[in-house]
Amino acid sequence: MKTRLAVVDYTSCKPKKCSYECISVCPVNRSGRALAIDADRQVRGQPTIFEDTCIGCGLCVKACPFEALYIVNMPKELEEEAVHRYGVNRFKLYRLPIPKEGQVVGIIGKNGAGKTTALRILAGEIKPNLGMLDGEPDWDDIIRRFRGSELQGYFKLVSEGKVRVVHKVQHVDVVPRRIRGTVGELLLKVDERGMARELAEYLELTKVWDRDVGKLSGGELQKFLVAAVLSRDANVYVFDEPSSFLDVRERVRVARLIREGAKPGRYILVVEHDLAVLDYVSDVVHIIYGEPGAYGIVSSPYSTRSGINHFLDGYLPAENVRLWKEPIKFRIHGELREGVVREGVRRIISWSDLRVALGDFTLHVEGGEIGSGQVVGVVGPNGIGKTTFVRVLAGEIKPVEGVVNIDEQGEVRISYKPQYVSSDMFPEASVLEILKTANPEAVTPGSWLYLELTRKLKMDKLFDRSAKSLSGGELQKLALCTALAREADVYLLDEPSAYLDVEERLNVARIVRRIAETREVVVFVVEHDIMIADFISDSIIVFQGEPGLRGSASSPMTVKMGMNMLLANLGITMRRDSESGRPRVNKEGSYLDRMQKAKGEFYW
Repeated sequence: MKTRLAVVDYTSCKPKKCSYECISVCPVNRSGRALAIDADRQVRGQPTIFEDTCIGCGLCVKACPFEALYIVNMPKELEEEAVHRYGVNRFKLYRLPIPKEGQVVGIIGKNGAGKTTALRILAGEIKPNLGMLDGEPDWDDIIRRFRGSELQGYFKLVSEGKVRVVHKVQHVDVVPRRIRGTVGELLLKVDERGMARELAEYLELTKVWDRDVGKLSGGELQKFLVAAVLSRDANVYVFDEPSSFLDVRERVRVARLIREGAKPGRYILVVEHDLAVLDYVSDVVHIIYGEPGAYGIVSSPYSTRSGINHFLDGYLPAENVRLWKEPIKFRIHGELREGVVREGVRRIISWSDLRVALGDFTLHVEGGEIGSGQVVGVVGPNGIGKTTFVRVLAGEIKPVEGVVNIDEQGEVRISYKPQYVSSDMFPEASVLEILKTANPEAVTPGSWLYLELTRKLKMDKLFDRSAKSLSGGELQKLALCTALAREADVYLLDEPSAYLDVEERLNVARIVRRIAETREVVVFVVEHDIMIADFISDSIIVFQGEPGLRGSASSPMTVKMGMNMLLANLGITMRRDSESGRPRVNKEGSYLDRMQKAKGEFYW
């Protein structure tokens, strides 16, 4: 038996441009039952599907010129596990992650699949309506729904007010608009455990202690929020994407702090897109799958290793659900592929020893050269010169000493995706026009570029939108799509995984590798996600030094050598998973951690 979940994507629906053909062609609507204009939305003229009488013919879906309508067939048994719905034709969540006392519960899944909704329900910020829209259930109904599970006792504590929840929100950029004050005074104000100064010192916030929060960078805001949450005395700690905007070293530090907070009497929930960090911090994981914007289903709990491997494999055995066709496997990097020019390979770009001076900051880069078909990972802490190096290669910054040589055979085309993106970068045009200008194939249905890049990053949903109206995350995706769509010889991608979920990151990594190999070009990728850097790179350039003052960069080296140097600087060790081949961070002080450090094999 199946039930129908009818969804209207109101971000795509454009009533002013629509002739409402969807209403006239639906046969059930002719009796005035299936598709009509909701009285609450009469002013906006947005369509509402009456799900109880919808026969799922799909005519309205095909007629909608904006692809704003979805008819999803769902197993009827699943309806009994509905937890929350935002309204008629709106997003619906099935099941919930299960908080476990004294453990860190990790959550992974697509953007828009319900991760934040699930966290807000468990944090007590949203009272679950169990999918009912005709009345709000009381706490007895909610507790009865989850009887026999660990959630029954948890919601009983929530309903009685015996659970105190502290929530680290997903979007850190909203913080300066809601609170005023300096970092120091705000941390001391919420310090209930007497740990604010200690946390600030560990997270290197003492440098900005007297700075107003409105003047903090994204990474500084992230660390400020993590410190503020951990300074509170609570039963439940919720962290929504705690590694965003942070470099590798900072991600590991934040993960260590979160793990140390997992003690008896406490529940910790973490949503994270960096699988290496999620693996390091979590004891168990839930995978949320479904149709973004339509519905999300929370999987059974898995052990951390099994859950992440099942996710990469694309198959969840407990649910008997396939997420995608082909499993994601990581290459085992040996000494075979060097980040240098090999015999018979065209050299596209080379540089001598470089010295760059920007105010008080100086950068020294060892000379190197890269041949066609190579992806070069650029790794290291923030503020150490990675973006400066990329801008030197792009020709935006001239070095004080040294020179960059690009292709002896003629002029080379460069495509550059900067770290920070604003609407001023784009003309007054629609997303469709911008992508079409970059490469017509990016907007041609059926082309590999459209299927593998534009569609998988959901840019086709934004074709009619003006670039000036896009959000920060949407602008990042547009900049990335535009950069990769262009025909070029050298691609410079500064933090391409920003704002992307795990599946989108892996899709981008795949298409970057395909572009490098099929077009025989060079791609430089500045990346903080260790797993993606490992997945995508043929060679590595490692940056180190003192952030904001001086930086030094190695010449291109093998992934094994480069990652070993990076991890040695960070003081952490990693091993490869025996099944998926993905890199895994060893728990600090574990047998493998001690053994690898003793051998000097930080990347094993």
